[in-house]
Amino acid sequence: MNNCKATIDSGACRMKTIITAIANDETAMVDLSAESDCPHILRMFWTLKSVCPYTEVEGAMNETEVYKLASETLPHAACPVPCGIVKAVEVAGGLGIKKDVSIKIE
Repeated sequence: MNNCKATIDSGACRMKTIITAIANDETAMVDLSAESDCPHILRMFWTLKSVCPYTEVEGAMNETEVYKLASETLPHAACPVPCGIVKAVEVAGGLGIKKDVSIKIE
């Protein structure tokens, strides 16, 4: 069973989110949970409980469950949390390696 924890500092809003993604060998899905300072992210996770890693990682961005829910619940498109969720799903689903990502604003 693969798992991944992603810690996301969203920048100017100062909201922090910790995503936990755990592969469920029985269902072939990745089970998700979040701890967040952001009420919008928490609301997103009322619905987002588990996803198919192949659909999330290989699908068109606007067709993934993560980005569909983000479009419905998050107030701005620049939020880095949806990307962090997909990266955690990728690792937990065995489709990627644990490697940090970053965005540096200058």
